[in-house]
Amino acid sequence: MPDGPPPRLALLKALGDNTRYAIYLELARSSVPRSTAEVAESLDLHPNTVRPHLERMRDVGLLDVASESRGGVGRPQHRYSLAPDAPSLGLEPPAMPLLARLLLQVAAVAGAAPDEAAEVGRQQGRATVAARRGGACVEALVAELDQLGYDPALAGDESGTTIAFTRCPFAELAASHPEVVCELHRGMVEGFLESATDVVVERFGTLVERRPCSVDLVTVNSAPSSAEGVGGRATRYDP
Repeated sequence: MPDGPPPRLALLKALGDNTRYAIYLELARSSVPRSTAEVAESLDLHPNTVRPHLERMRDVGLLDVASESRGGVGRPQHRYSLAPDAPSLGLEPPAMPLLARLLLQVAAVAGAAPDEAAEVGRQQGRATVAARRGGACVEALVAELDQLGYDPALAGDESGTTIAFTRCPFAELAASHPEVVCELHRGMVEGFLESATDVVVERFGTLVERRPCSVDLVTVNSAPSSAEGVGGRATRYDP
């Protein structure tokens, strides 16, 4: 893959094919990386037709690819997403990434505290639940995180439930300003679950601590009585 932004001529040639353009649009509209089979199914194409087009776009720098182990015998599955320097083709307002960076700089200059960022996130989480008909629950939270592009992975046992965020749609901004971006995310999760009757946030781990980021949930009757958090609930944050 070439270093730096892809040459414009190479991009135009790569997107000049109708099938490649359709594949690119499919990936551009997706909030999470997609496999060859998923792209093929969405476009009603054979995977063998899609695969060389994906590789061509990766070669010119339009796409990023990550390998995902299937946990068994065989080759790892490749999942494709738009490269950071790839054109949005009008699917994303070009000013939005710049605006997000500028707002983070404003927050830093203003000395916004992490708790203040978390409270803004909680307000958004509450508003999201208020707009839903089904209320708050773990399944609804996972669906919301998936829609936002966090590609959540759910695991649980009798001791509780963990949701890992296998992809961060704000990774670049979170890496430079975790005290704002990660706290906003934490607050959104807490605010979303405030009205839930059977589960609370016990622990929220961010990229500062580990990858992937994750949130640990416990049922109300098993939450430690000595821990206090939002609304008196058990909430522990590990930065």
